[in-house]
Amino acid sequence: MKMFINTPKIYLHKQPVDFRKSINGLSLLVEQDMQQSPFSGALFVFCNRQRTRLKVLYWDSTGFCLWYKRLEKDKFRWPRLMPGKVLCISEQQWHWLLQGIDIQKLTPHQPLQYQSVG
Repeated sequence: MKMFINTPKIYLHKQPVDFRKSINGLSLLVEQDMQQSPFSGALFVFCNRQRTRLKVLYWDSTGFCLWYKRLEKDKFRWPRLMPGKVLCISEQQWHWLLQGIDIQKLTPHQPLQYQSVG
C-alpha cells in the first residue's frame, strides 16, 4: 500500500523521542533538532525508545498530518549505527524499514549516470 505519494524527502530522527509529543512538539524537533522546515512536505519519522512505534509528521499544504504505527510483536530495525543525527532515506529504504528489514545491512546498487559511451 502506498501511503505517501511523491514524497520529496524522508528524514529519520535517529534518537528516540518521547511519544507524548504530538504535532507541535514534533514540528519543533524538526526545526530545532533536525534543522529542517516542517513545511517542506517531507516525511519526518520518529521512533520510541523501545522501537515498537513510529510517528510520521508531514505538511500537506493545508495542515500538519501525523501518522502513527504500533507493532504488536517485534521491533523496527532502527538504523542507530549509521552516521549523523538525522538520516535521509530513499522511498525503498522507507518501505524496507516498515517491513522490518535492516536498512543498515541491505543497500541497493548505486545508480550510475554516464554522459557518453565513448
